[in-house]
Amino acid sequence: MSKRKANINDEIGERSRRRRGSGGLFRFLMLPAVRGFILLVIFLVIIFWQQDNIEAAAAKLAGFFGWGLVFLAAAIVIVIVQVGRRKLSSFIQYGNRWLGLIALTLVLWGIMGFLGVGGSFGTGISGYDISGYPLWLSLLRVLGLVIIGLGLVAPRVCLRLLSNFALWMSKQFQRRPIPKYLEEQLRQEQVTPVYPMARTKPTVEEMPVMPAEMEQPIISPERAIPKSPLVTPPEKAMAASKVAPQGLRQVAQEVWKKYGQSAELATVDGWQLPPIDILDITPEIEFGEADNVHRAKIIEDALASYGVDTKVVQINAGPTVTQFGVEPGWDRRVKEKKEKDQNGDVKVTLEEVSKTRVKVERITSLANDLALALAAPSIRIEAPVPGTSIVGIEVPNTSASSVSLRGVIETSAFQKIEARSRLSLALGKGAGGEAISADLSRMPHLLIAGATGSGKTVCLNTIVSCLLMYNTPFDVRFIMVDPKRVELTPYNSIPHLAHPVIVDTNKALGALRWLSQEMDQRYEKLATAGARNIEGYNKGKEREEKLPCIVLIIDELADLMMAGFDEVEHILCRLAQLARATGIHLVVATQRPSVDVVTGLIKANFPTRISFAVTSQVDSRTILDGGGAEKLLGRGDMLYMPTEAGKPKRLQGCFVSDAEVERLVYFWNGQKKEEAAYLKIDEVIIPSTPAGRGGHPVDPLLEAAQELAQQHEHISTSFLQRRLHIGYPRAARIMEQLEEEMGQDVEEIGDEREGLSSL
Repeated sequence: MSKRKANINDEIGERSRRRRGSGGLFRFLMLPAVRGFILLVIFLVIIFWQQDNIEAAAAKLAGFFGWGLVFLAAAIVIVIVQVGRRKLSSFIQYGNRWLGLIALTLVLWGIMGFLGVGGSFGTGISGYDISGYPLWLSLLRVLGLVIIGLGLVAPRVCLRLLSNFALWMSKQFQRRPIPKYLEEQLRQEQVTPVYPMARTKPTVEEMPVMPAEMEQPIISPERAIPKSPLVTPPEKAMAASKVAPQGLRQVAQEVWKKYGQSAELATVDGWQLPPIDILDITPEIEFGEADNVHRAKIIEDALASYGVDTKVVQINAGPTVTQFGVEPGWDRRVKEKKEKDQNGDVKVTLEEVSKTRVKVERITSLANDLALALAAPSIRIEAPVPGTSIVGIEVPNTSASSVSLRGVIETSAFQKIEARSRLSLALGKGAGGEAISADLSRMPHLLIAGATGSGKTVCLNTIVSCLLMYNTPFDVRFIMVDPKRVELTPYNSIPHLAHPVIVDTNKALGALRWLSQEMDQRYEKLATAGARNIEGYNKGKEREEKLPCIVLIIDELADLMMAGFDEVEHILCRLAQLARATGIHLVVATQRPSVDVVTGLIKANFPTRISFAVTSQVDSRTILDGGGAEKLLGRGDMLYMPTEAGKPKRLQGCFVSDAEVERLVYFWNGQKKEEAAYLKIDEVIIPSTPAGRGGHPVDPLLEAAQELAQQHEHISTSFLQRRLHIGYPRAARIMEQLEEEMGQDVEEIGDEREGLSSL
């Protein structure tokens, strides 16, 4: 039995060896190299066998095609190659290019025959032989084939060249402009004919007479108004040479004739409002999308290198910074899972166990690393952007763009606020380029802080200019305090001022006292009229019957706080708490946001704040209760924190040039009428408050201290401190003034200052 199985196995093995031998020979013969060699041998054998017939056929073809047989052979080779590569579809997909190539080949073939290169064309296609035709007809045929071939091979390039040629030809037939020097010469030599219906342009003497107030400008005539930036560069040089020798009187006349005598101006209560054309338009810089996309890729790669999965889903290009909206990714946890397949091999797969969102703190902690990757001086991360589910990374632009006041006023955001409130303010544009406006009546007070040169004064000029654009002196009156004496003094001649710009500290303290009294008197008027606020009181009244809103603007709060800390803080807090309903609003600016200037009481009563660039994070926390202002770029870059917002918003403030301010001042000064008799501040604040010992003003609590001195035989500083609920420094000053008023000797009460009291 075993021998039989062995014989069967041997027979099976012999059969398998035979099959493997025959199969190996077949695979060898089917190799590409062997197959090509066999085909080549067969082709050579056929040529050698049919040599006579092939030579005869070649002679006939050569006689029929001539040297065109070379091009025909090349075409056959190309077709064979395409068939071998299985790319016959290219003849359909690029059919125009193949047809164009055939046309260019015919051109080359005809030129060779025309020049006698390579013999004749052959007898069979002598119809195409261009050598037998006139020269002009032959050239015309060749040129037509060249145009057809190039048009089929590169249609887009040909169309572009054709359009450029047509544009060049149209420019050649245009009328060339006359040079300026010849135009001036022709204008002088030309005599204008007079027709019956022609009207000559009025001369300067026939123009409307400028008001009397414009004859003597307040500012010295040595200064000149710079030209508007809307003038083109070649005209700017000519304009500069004309404006330079002019004085302010002539400039004022031009401003009034250009803007003040227009019939299209809006008139409110007998006053004309300034046109929007009085403000300049500043062209904005447009940033390329390629640069922003490149920086977005850098942000994604930098965060990914630290193991933070993110994706930039939004890019908002602003005038100063570009905000990249980063969406946090997922932290995934996986585990290995081993399984065996059908062959018994072990296969390892990864199975996701859980996934959690990337924490925002991981992104904010990499601010310095992102600044290094982007080569930026500093970046600010807003996490998250209010109202969205993204983290905003604000990267400074390579070149900053200024924001004009007119550009923000003409936006729909400002117009909506201006339609419901006259105290609308154009603040600037956000990090995404959106216009930001606010309503001063809803703030209702504004606190501005920032280092020197960061843009506080420009912001104050923007606020004043916005209010001057839409309000008459019957609507808004200003009280301006400028200890620097140079920032707000250009507004001295506008009719909106309740008093000339105050530069003296004692007068500023008197103005604050008067404003507090004015607030109390207005509340009495509102109570008598049964109105809850100034809007209800002014409803239905016109001109002088209205109660105008009063805007107090203080350019430097630190100087006032040094003069009278307790009194200034007390009056400002009282006005901030109570003055909203009476139409009194405060705009206070300081360059020293320290705790002794911006105290806790002042911060609590000024919920709306603006912070420009500051020097340290401590100053940023003082003004905004948080960091971020120390990373601003300056030159109008600010953080705006409105009352209803939980965190500040980054803006690029509006820029108002000196020329625009002077034009506004001249416009209102040109229609200045009789002096307004409503606010008689001069009678209250010009007589300076009598000063006590040491140059300090008389304290309002001095009368209460005199009553205590009459009631008790012995008083002391600590006694006044306890009974009047004041601090020790103020109690000591009252004690000194009390000694001076009562005429007592200092030594008589000297021991009482040590705390000796009968009570």
